[in-house]
Amino acid sequence: MVSDQISKKVVVLGTGGTIAGTAQSASDNIGYTAAQVGVAQLLDGVPGLPAVLQGHDLCTEQVAQVDSKDMRFDIWLALAQRVVHHLAQAEVSAVVITHGTDTLEETAYFLHAVLPQDLISAKPVVLTCAMRPASALNPDGPQNLMDAVTVALTPGSHGVVAVCAGTVHGGLDVQKAHTYKVDAFTSGDAGPLAYVEEAQVRLLRKWPLAQVNKGHVAIKDILKDEVWPRVEIVMNYAGCDGQVVLAMLQPRDSVAPLRGLVVAGTGNGTLHHDLERALRQAVQSGVKVVRSTRCANGRVLPVADSEFAHSEDLSPVKARIALMLGLMSR
Repeated sequence: MVSDQISKKVVVLGTGGTIAGTAQSASDNIGYTAAQVGVAQLLDGVPGLPAVLQGHDLCTEQVAQVDSKDMRFDIWLALAQRVVHHLAQAEVSAVVITHGTDTLEETAYFLHAVLPQDLISAKPVVLTCAMRPASALNPDGPQNLMDAVTVALTPGSHGVVAVCAGTVHGGLDVQKAHTYKVDAFTSGDAGPLAYVEEAQVRLLRKWPLAQVNKGHVAIKDILKDEVWPRVEIVMNYAGCDGQVVLAMLQPRDSVAPLRGLVVAGTGNGTLHHDLERALRQAVQSGVKVVRSTRCANGRVLPVADSEFAHSEDLSPVKARIALMLGLMSR
């Protein structure tokens, strides 16, 4: 008799990064080349994974193979499309993504912003990474992969999250905070979402909700835009004269016109008066300006009669993504 029961799956999508990196020496945790090992080979090197899978089949797909410092918009789009494809399958319980640490927070926010609400409200998308290459004497990638699968198969888990060094972060909050420690990520004021302890998840707060009513573009509509709107980030600092903003306003051959600017202000998004003057010129030229902060913790609180929109609780890099998506949705 043939069983009608569908075999459940966890899909792991590879994009490269340090977790897939190699160095000539096992003692070298810095001078490695990222994105050298395929995702299927990475998973073969994780002992004990079958026990964590709880009878689920494991499927892999190499979406990209890049150092995440070189992450591109076309990879983001391809990744989002593959996540949607797999989550829509009844037999797929979760999607895990291996990613480099440098831009993981940006990819996590992008997916949080564009993935359909009905899919990520029911199933999790778990990004994971490593701070040491696969060739290291004591690589952190295998444990992070184990923890990511554990989170992915935890009852009730959903939304976009990131797992590193036994800590679970929401895709909205996660940010890289250290240059080399294996526990490199933080969730800022929000705090971590959960901890993974001996293959068990200790939840500290609710699983993240999908982003709704933000005016963000759907994945299908991104396809209509061959060129993403050009949005840059500038920073406020002592002696800032705003000349970099004025230079970006000048038209240049083969360079897309500036559509938006995120300014990483000091403190609560405060701006040097010369930079503020240049930003006013940008607005007059049709450029959308969003005020953020260079501070690692805290959100930008709105100021009465502020000339510029504020980023609320988004870091400058995430505010840039939100602004790009917002410009595409118009």
